[in-house]
Amino acid sequence: MLALRRLVSRCPDTCPAVHPDRHAVAWRRRVLLASLAVTLASGQAPVALAAAPAADARSVFAEPATAMPSPPEVAARAFILQDLASRQTLAARQADQPLEPASLTKLMTTWLVCEALRDGKLRADQTLPVSERAWKAGMAGASRAFLKAGGSARVDDLLRGMVVHNANDATVALAEGLAGSVEAFVERMNRQAEVFGLQATRFRNPEGLSASGHRSTARELSLIAARLVTDFPEVLKISSLQQATVAGVSQPSRNLLLMRDPTVDGLQTGYTEAAGYGMVATARRSLGGVERRLIAVTLGAASPEARAAETQKLLNWGYSAFDMVRLFDAGQPVATAQVWKGQASTVRLGRPAPIVVVVPRGQGGQLQTSVVRQEPLMAPLRQGQTVGRLRVAIGPQHWQDVPLLALEDVPPAGWFGRLWDAVRLGVK
Repeated sequence: MLALRRLVSRCPDTCPAVHPDRHAVAWRRRVLLASLAVTLASGQAPVALAAAPAADARSVFAEPATAMPSPPEVAARAFILQDLASRQTLAARQADQPLEPASLTKLMTTWLVCEALRDGKLRADQTLPVSERAWKAGMAGASRAFLKAGGSARVDDLLRGMVVHNANDATVALAEGLAGSVEAFVERMNRQAEVFGLQATRFRNPEGLSASGHRSTARELSLIAARLVTDFPEVLKISSLQQATVAGVSQPSRNLLLMRDPTVDGLQTGYTEAAGYGMVATARRSLGGVERRLIAVTLGAASPEARAAETQKLLNWGYSAFDMVRLFDAGQPVATAQVWKGQASTVRLGRPAPIVVVVPRGQGGQLQTSVVRQEPLMAPLRQGQTVGRLRVAIGPQHWQDVPLLALEDVPPAGWFGRLWDAVRLGVK
């Protein structure tokens, strides 16, 4: 772990104690009555907090800083490399270009199936029918689990077939079993894409066969992958399998990196004639006692060997060119901010997970941090609400902004407390 000086501004509670005398109380009552009269005359209702919009895919990971080391040459149409712990984009090229995702589509299908298993809408030992449509999807491409039309298969077998073998027939069987039809499942896929904040991704089927309007980007595929391994880390036990048996047929994984790099434990490969060869790979390595997980996406490579080699190149560079620095532990306050019109006068700012950053190798000692927050900060505040950001710099060079969240709820104060703070803010 690198040692560094934490240069973080902290905001103390500057609210003075108030000891009103009877004349001050009478004055406040007059102010209150006047305020209520204005509110009633205007007919305005109390203002509710607006629902938070879905995050844009570009805001989930910090963009590469100008001082970022140059990535290696990658022989692919588009690529991106993400550091999951620091939420930092390490390298990207044509990452927002809409392209056909091929079987990388199955990342979203896998997320929805895992969600259904978690919520009890599917059971791992549940048997699903194999329709004619599912069988035909398997026959339409090279990736299949050799399911028989009119037969059936367990959900856990179908999930292994989809994740390990890229099996189109298993994928369609899962989609129909969960949503009742492929069309209904695709609607769920696109709704979930909106929830994730994906702007360019549009799904036309669950398996990734070529279809008009079926598209995504390297960046948005990396976001789906990040959600998958974060929300359902158990899927890595499946995606790390080098081979699996489904319907009595044993097949190897199409992810060649599983056989070459023991730190790689997923996630998906894809191919169509229009898309070329694509891969979303994730690896976990521990260096100097610090564990890092990277997600690499390569799209439009020339062959299965090329997509594996280029993705491996990205992963190796991501681990060798950077150090990871832990700035704050999970739940550790970064700063304490003053709150107005709340039942508490201050709120702690931080994050529920450790705050870590990745920096070019050997530059951790130059880190500087400062806090930027909303002013004035008004109650009510929800735990987990973004109320500021931690600005990270390497010397004079801005490096990354880390959102800071309220670590606890701050309910609104009573009418007198809100009125008194409104008066104080007016005088301030």
